[in-house]
Amino acid sequence: MMPIIPSSQMTPSRTRWVILALLFGISIITYIDRVNISVTARQMIPALGLTTIQMGQIFSAFVLGYALFQIPGGWLGDRWGARTILTAAVVWWSIFTAMTALAPASVLAGIMGSWGSLMLVRFLIGIGEAAALPNFNRAVANWCGPHERGLGIAVTISGIGIGSAMTPPMTAWIMVNYGWQTAFYVAGGLGILMAGLWYWFATDRPEEHPRVNAQEAALIRGHAPPAPFPNVSMPVPWKAFARTPSVWWLVLSYTCVGYVAYVYMSWFYLYLVDERGFSVLRGALFAASPFLAMTVLCPVGGWVTDRLSQRKGVNNGRSWVGAAGMMLAALSIVIGAIVEDPFTAIALLSLGAGWLYFTIGAFWSSTIDLSPSHAGTLSGVMNTGANLGGTLSPTLTPWLAHHFGWSVSLGVAAAVAFLGALAWIKIRPGDGLRHSSPS
Repeated sequence: MMPIIPSSQMTPSRTRWVILALLFGISIITYIDRVNISVTARQMIPALGLTTIQMGQIFSAFVLGYALFQIPGGWLGDRWGARTILTAAVVWWSIFTAMTALAPASVLAGIMGSWGSLMLVRFLIGIGEAAALPNFNRAVANWCGPHERGLGIAVTISGIGIGSAMTPPMTAWIMVNYGWQTAFYVAGGLGILMAGLWYWFATDRPEEHPRVNAQEAALIRGHAPPAPFPNVSMPVPWKAFARTPSVWWLVLSYTCVGYVAYVYMSWFYLYLVDERGFSVLRGALFAASPFLAMTVLCPVGGWVTDRLSQRKGVNNGRSWVGAAGMMLAALSIVIGAIVEDPFTAIALLSLGAGWLYFTIGAFWSSTIDLSPSHAGTLSGVMNTGANLGGTLSPTLTPWLAHHFGWSVSLGVAAAVAFLGALAWIKIRPGDGLRHSSPS
């Protein structure tokens, strides 16, 4: 007869890591759907009679929709839960990803032209994807304990690196062999599949999941009791958000992250082909390098910020990682922009992207530190800033490159990253929200 193990000695279940793995998978899908058009642009521009400036405006249309709906997407997650909202969002943007292939030949194109129809479809994709990261953060706030949040959100968001790394070579291969339209059909189908897996396995709270034992639930909660859900009795503390300087500085710094990140996502592939002289397929292969660096350094930064927060306090643990990562990103980018050897340039610019994403765990866990009950909404506020910066860079980057050269264009990105590093001097997430005006 097997001995009965006291419940106090049972090993905690590991369901939270499966939840994080599913979010990681969704994260991959979001960036397949986001980055593929930067590769298909190579065929779309001549086939549809577009200019590079018009294609930059199509890129920016996505980012505009993404930026405008960050806060509503986060609020919906806080109110109705990440399981339902994230499922609906993935289905929404997957449908419109597939429709990207149809838009230039649709009835809509007859009214708005190919350029206008593509701008509208990309804007609608942006609306759907806006709910993704704030709901990742909502899920991490619910499923990860206080000393796992930086690593938890960094692991989920590191899927960005995998998705962005695999998209250029995969999309280029599909485009060369089957046409650019097929790349959007494949991406849309993958999204629908991932949405089904998430809805089937996930729950909003650990206490609701049949595979979570009492030990894992206690590990996640720490000393706090389970929060009520749905979150109907706790209105969003907008005044407290507005009165807290850390919120404003966090938004400013993450706006800088967004500007720099969208340079990589929108133009790095074409930079390698047009400026550094790589072929279409070879450029697609090397265009994966920054995103592989993101994949490695993003969870490393999340782990470091959690460990430092335990040892040095939340304020130091978040700010040291945020400031150091962005300063190193700025340095790597500015040197990579001016070095002559193309392979050295790729290595340095890739490190710049990696150091940029080293800060992600510090940023997103700071919103949970500031307001655990409204982590989705507050992270939506923060990510709105990132994508306002991201709305600017896809159009400004080629303009600067055309008038002043790519070294200047990338140098501006490095300066923006340095500004974001300085903002961390004022960010103190461990102090929480300021709920009343100082006397």
